[in-house]
Parts: sequence; C-alpha cells; structure tokens
Amino acid sequence: MPNILSGEEYAGGRFITYPSIAGKNKAWFAVYVQVRHEKEVYSRFQKKSIDCFLPLLEKWSKRKDRRKKIWTPLFPGYVFVNTILDNYTNVEILRTQGVVWILKNSEGPLPIPDYQIESLRKILDNQMIIRPHPYLREGEMVKVVNGPLAGCVGILLKKNDKKGKLVASIDIIKKAVSVELNIDDVEPVNIVFGHNP
Repeated sequence: MPNILSGEEYAGGRFITYPSIAGKNKAWFAVYVQVRHEKEVYSRFQKKSIDCFLPLLEKWSKRKDRRKKIWTPLFPGYVFVNTILDNYTNVEILRTQGVVWILKNSEGPLPIPDYQIESLRKILDNQMIIRPHPYLREGEMVKVVNGPLAGCVGILLKKNDKKGKLVASIDIIKKAVSVELNIDDVEPVNIVFGHNP
C-alpha cells in the first residue's frame, strides 16, 4: 500500500500524521453525512469543538396540513469542517455519529479553497435570494468589486449586457448557488489552484 502521508512527527507522547495534500495547515474539508442528519452532525461537531459550517436555505415546508418556513441544508448530505486534519482529528470526525466519510482522492482528504467557502458565506450573510444552481465547470471567473458581495469569487453567467448571475461553487462536492447581480460590479480574476484570489 502506498504511503500517502506527507509527514509524521512525535508530539505529546504520540505520533501525529498529516495527509499529503493538506499537510499541517488548517483547511476546509467536505464531510459527507447521512442525508437529513446534517443539523445533528453539525451540533455534534460543535460539541467536540470542531470548527464547522452548515449552509442553510430558508424555504416553505411541503406539509399537507400547513405551510411554514423551515431551514434546510443548501447542499444535502454535506457539512464543512475547518481543521488541521491530523490522524487524531480525522478519527474524531469519522467517529461522529452520522458521518459517512471525508471527501478524498487517492492522495488523501481534499481541502476546499478558502475563497469558495468565504464567497458562499458572504452570499448567505447578505440574505439575498439564492437558489441551488447546477455545478458549472466552464465560464469566466470573476470577483465582485462593488456592493454587498464585494470580494466574492465565482463564475459569471450573462443574462444581458447589464445583468448577470454569479455562480459560487464548491468544486469538491460539485455543488453551486447563484445570485443575480449587476455586470458592472465584477471584474475578471485568475485563480491559481490552492491559492486565494
């Protein structure tokens, strides 16, 4: 079996190992959880003092007897954690009831670029009307330079010469959200993998 660990060190009377992709740096990771158990897993992570993020979307419930607004996960089945993913933290996350796995490839757990989580948080914090959007791979990457979403990075879709949609994506889970904006409020940006714009 190939060694996918980039480092091993002895600290506090025990060996600590780190995944080769993330190393010893704090990073965001996507944790796949049992669907409809996202809020419970989020709560359990908080009780374990694991920095986590569960993006929620307010919508009307589809009950037969009444309608009320409820908060549902924007990306069903996913909770995001921000941590240094050493072997002990990895085990602590995986032992949490409701967790299925941490998204990874053959080299280990895959970190999510900070700008993707920051853009999603800023869109949610500004309480704009958002909708889940099909994940897009192609399109011009832009950064919002004016307005309440200044600093958000995403893919620009043009509706016409004045209006467009900013699609903010989380690449690893292939999910995205969109929000309408003014074309004049964005500028092209070059993204280098692993670096923030």
